[in-house]
Amino acid sequence: MSDAPESLYGKMTTVDIDSQMRSAYLDYAMSVIVSRALPDARDGLKPVHRRILFAMHELGIRANSAFKKSARIVGEVLGKYHPHGDMAVYDAMARMAQDFSMRYLLVNGQGNFGSIDGDSPAAMRYTEARLSAMAEELLADIDKNTIDFTENFDGTLQEPTVLPARLPNLLLNGSSGIAVGMATNIPPHNLTELVSALTYVIDNYDDLDDITVEDLARYLPGPDFPTGGTIVGREGINAAYSTGRGRLVMRGQAEIEENKGHFVIRITEIPYQVNKTTLIERIADLVREGRIDAISDLRDESDRKGMRIVIELRRGAEPHKVLNQLYKYTPLQSTFGVNMLALVNGEPRHLSLKRAIQIFLDHRQTVITRRTEFELAKARHRAHILDGLLIALANLDEVIEIIRRSPDADQARDRLMVRFSLTEIQAQAILDLQLRRLAALERQKIEDEQREIKARIAYLEELLADPKKILAVIREDLEELGKKYGDARRTRIAAEANEYFDEEDLVADQPILISITQLGYIKRVPPSAYRTRGRGGRGITGQNVKGEDEIIIMLHARTLHTILFFSDRGKVYSQRAYQIPEAGRTDRGTPMINLLPLSGSERITAAVAVPGFDAAAYCTMATERGRVKRVSLAEFANVRPSGLIAINLEEGDSLGWVRLTSGEDDVLMVTAFGQALRITENQIRPMGRQAAGVTGLRLRAQDHVAAVEVVEPGGYLLVVTENGFGKRTPLEDYPTKGRATGGVTTIDQKSLKTIGKIATARVVQEVDEITAITSAGMVLRLKVSSIRPSGRSTRGVHLINVAEGDAVASLARMAPEETPEA
Repeated sequence: MSDAPESLYGKMTTVDIDSQMRSAYLDYAMSVIVSRALPDARDGLKPVHRRILFAMHELGIRANSAFKKSARIVGEVLGKYHPHGDMAVYDAMARMAQDFSMRYLLVNGQGNFGSIDGDSPAAMRYTEARLSAMAEELLADIDKNTIDFTENFDGTLQEPTVLPARLPNLLLNGSSGIAVGMATNIPPHNLTELVSALTYVIDNYDDLDDITVEDLARYLPGPDFPTGGTIVGREGINAAYSTGRGRLVMRGQAEIEENKGHFVIRITEIPYQVNKTTLIERIADLVREGRIDAISDLRDESDRKGMRIVIELRRGAEPHKVLNQLYKYTPLQSTFGVNMLALVNGEPRHLSLKRAIQIFLDHRQTVITRRTEFELAKARHRAHILDGLLIALANLDEVIEIIRRSPDADQARDRLMVRFSLTEIQAQAILDLQLRRLAALERQKIEDEQREIKARIAYLEELLADPKKILAVIREDLEELGKKYGDARRTRIAAEANEYFDEEDLVADQPILISITQLGYIKRVPPSAYRTRGRGGRGITGQNVKGEDEIIIMLHARTLHTILFFSDRGKVYSQRAYQIPEAGRTDRGTPMINLLPLSGSERITAAVAVPGFDAAAYCTMATERGRVKRVSLAEFANVRPSGLIAINLEEGDSLGWVRLTSGEDDVLMVTAFGQALRITENQIRPMGRQAAGVTGLRLRAQDHVAAVEVVEPGGYLLVVTENGFGKRTPLEDYPTKGRATGGVTTIDQKSLKTIGKIATARVVQEVDEITAITSAGMVLRLKVSSIRPSGRSTRGVHLINVAEGDAVASLARMAPEETPEA
């Protein structure tokens, strides 16, 4: 081919294929970036969206006008400004009309424009649309030379390169798009908060370099998605606002309700851009696969009033655990990757929050300046004409005479210009003056208009001369728009969370009461379930126990505590408090075997709430036969699911009590027959888990340990008998004795037949409250201060009216800061 005549093939040029491909690819990439995929940082719009809004504006389809067929609008855009596929234009217009996609709608739609279930919009011939009021704010003053225009694709029309944008649409509605080698994903924000941040920047414009992300975050705490939901943690928000890149963890809004003995999870909000149908299908798949086995029913009850996905759980299921699984395995928890990429001077740039705000304010200053120059030129032109009219009115007779004697209008105009030193525009205005304007009242109107025009010119000239006044105009505009269109935040921002999902993020740290029965039923309830009552009352039903069952443990804890359960066989098991199923005040509870791998007739006899494994140094244990043992608390920091050996027991003995101690405490042991022994903790040397312990209290025949407590400064020992009698005695009345002795008297032992043996005892403070529960499940909550102090050998007072055949079983103590209002 190289030897062919030049006339046959034309002129040929040798090029390097590598450089040619590189150049062609870069040209294509920049075309996609600038002309399709990325929004302009000034108005936040891609070309297709800008063309749609401009075409609707040119057609006169305003927010207060009639709707027009979508096909009519799409045809206008295609024919004049956007020579691409009709569905690309229609989909872009439809998205601007979807309240689940746009935080603030730019198009008002009539008809089916799609749904959050993933349904596509109806065909464009069926739907209608018009501009929204907020879109008109983006187009305001477009006819006042505020922006530059460029030729359309065939050079026959002009289209705007950017809109005047009274609103910061880039941050307001956000944007998403994929270009060649880059993508943008900007979240939407709340208008009221955005206006506050903008006005703060305007007020501190001279110190713009000193404004920090923390300063702006006081006014703009984070994105605000149209579908609501929750953003977990501020780390991703701070990164996005500082660098333009960040990772937001979003969660749907779910409510847990109890319904006829079982729990229901109701999802009322889902993360932004999550398809509701896809979410429901994913949940159903997890149930079918057996990965979530606690769901009994799933249905979508969403209607015009809002979203409502109902998930019914099986009886006995733990709702927080199921919700955790939903967050972990379904789009109910999703990630929004913030990538604030936009065009700045035609080039893609990553924007921090401050930079995005600054670009918008710079754009508005340019718009206001150009609008002011346009209005000033127009005002000066009108003032010039009015000056000529007033000259004519002042010399009316002579003007009329000149016009009458002139053979034609051109000569009349020339003679007026020469006689009164007028410009051609002024002379022509005099010739066009209507006779009715010669009336005195009309002449006064011309003079008034001239004064107003001169005042307007002075104001516009001052505005152009002072940039701070232009900023003041922008501030006034923003405040007006904020009041007009502002609304409440929809998306909540939750406390800081770990990067990876943690079940504890779902749990509120609050007080609870945990009760355990002899037959192994457990439940947790809020303390508010039992309101405070007077001493001597019968109490209220606290747990529905049946047959030979009875309450043996009542433990106060907080939901985020770790509960160590100790069995009569000396084993220890671990469970988080919030994982214990919550139940109603009168419910029986959940079998312990469902929570812990208990074997055979093994039963739980002691439980202790651990705030953290650095909260105490030791676990001090005691058996019914009076043996004691001290083990480092760290030994139980990682209890395996099958449990660990905590103490080796002698035949016939059982572990009954466990308390957290510091290593320098005194321990008080109380027997059923009314003896109490106070020993120092250092008399019990620390041992390994396999040890059997040492003798703590020497028991009389047929007596057994009823309670073990840790002494507190200024405290009292509250002793409660089986028949509901109780008393509190200052701890100073109990002298410290040696280990393996019998102790001292702690109740009137001659009255044991009347008041009953000691059922339990607790160390309390004057300001505490206690909750006593009987074997039959009756509960009484009362203030410690209602029980007067008394000596060691007294019988006490009547605390709770115990029914025949019933007996006090356990006692829980609540400090005042952990006691909710009754």
